[in-house]
Amino acid sequence: MTSSMTVTELRRDFHQHPEVGFCEFRTASRAAGVLADLGWDVGAGADVLDPNTRLGMPAPEVLDAAYRRAADADGDDRFLPAMRGGLTGVVATLRGKRPGPVVALRADLDALPLSESDDPAHIPTRDGFRSRWPGAMHACGHDGHVAVALELARRLSDQDFPGTVRLVLQPAEEGGRGAAGMVAAGVADDVDIFLTAHLGMGLPTGTVCPAIPDLLANSKLRATFQGSASHASMAPEQGRHALLGAAAATLGVHTMPRFSGHETRVNVGMLTSGTSSNIVPDTAVMLLETRADDGTVNEDLERRVRAVLAGAANMYGLELTVTLVGAVTTATNDPLLVNMIEEASRAAGAEVTGPGAGIGSDDATAFMRRVQDHGGVACYFGIGADSPAPHHASRFDIDEAALPVAVAVLEHVLRTGTTGNFSAGRFA
Repeated sequence: MTSSMTVTELRRDFHQHPEVGFCEFRTASRAAGVLADLGWDVGAGADVLDPNTRLGMPAPEVLDAAYRRAADADGDDRFLPAMRGGLTGVVATLRGKRPGPVVALRADLDALPLSESDDPAHIPTRDGFRSRWPGAMHACGHDGHVAVALELARRLSDQDFPGTVRLVLQPAEEGGRGAAGMVAAGVADDVDIFLTAHLGMGLPTGTVCPAIPDLLANSKLRATFQGSASHASMAPEQGRHALLGAAAATLGVHTMPRFSGHETRVNVGMLTSGTSSNIVPDTAVMLLETRADDGTVNEDLERRVRAVLAGAANMYGLELTVTLVGAVTTATNDPLLVNMIEEASRAAGAEVTGPGAGIGSDDATAFMRRVQDHGGVACYFGIGADSPAPHHASRFDIDEAALPVAVAVLEHVLRTGTTGNFSAGRFA
């Protein structure tokens, strides 16, 4: 990978080599290498990601296998060693020629544990850049986010902009696991302006939504039900059926009453149990989540979900362990930045529009809250990209015509949008 690759070439390279959260060794190291070659000051590993505040870490053997795979697939040796053990954050900084604010742009690195479609009509399949690594896929546009950040870095390497630009390449956005560690490492503490853009979001190519509102607070849980095995025919009464307890819990979670006046979501996304049809299963493992448009409401929703899980376990005589494996808060968009992005979008020839379909969560809210708590401003906005399927689907794909639109909007903001609004270390 070289700094002369186009934004589309970069995106396709990352798309072919998808890596899930905290396993983004190839993606992160190669991106760090490009940034270093462009003259940016690059930090990686424990310098930018606190190892003690990460949630939902993969098993050590999974991390080791991913590291070896990255090393064999041209991961950048200059940065790989610092990332061992899942320390896959990268921060790159460049100072401009004129005084101005510290502006941070977050781009997320991770893919999803999903098998990509092999339908010949699926563009990555048709054009030869479908995922090469089974069981993982860029089904949310993060490959495009990293490519846009690197193309932006190439253009800004002339340093013809005010202030300082900081690119924050964050691991493990999916599941709300990676931002907390980077926030704890202090990468956002001196940031005046924090920006993060997401491709797609139900918006058509050529459009920009200057502020995605109502991002939901989110809790990710792993519940393990432990019972005892027995013969399913000869001694079923001696068993403690973990799968039945987990199934009852699944139905209980999905039939809980909703909160009036609030957007809430619950979902059991994975349930595994058992080894054979004639054995009462002794273990069941569930992954589930809660979401709400208010942090306090989400806390109450999580409490009630935990009570449902405990009740189902008790009903079937099971032991229960519940672990928080991911958490996302809410955040607001600052009007100053919303206006700035709207102006930049029009200047870049994009159509300004409202939010797309659906409401989600994003780990970027941890950065936004930190910056705002320190007196800065933050904004989360959407850049339209047509797709034949929704986010997190096996046929998801971003329209690559959206990539230069994203670069143009962000470049305009960073070169000109911050001028004149900065006063005495913070925004006036």
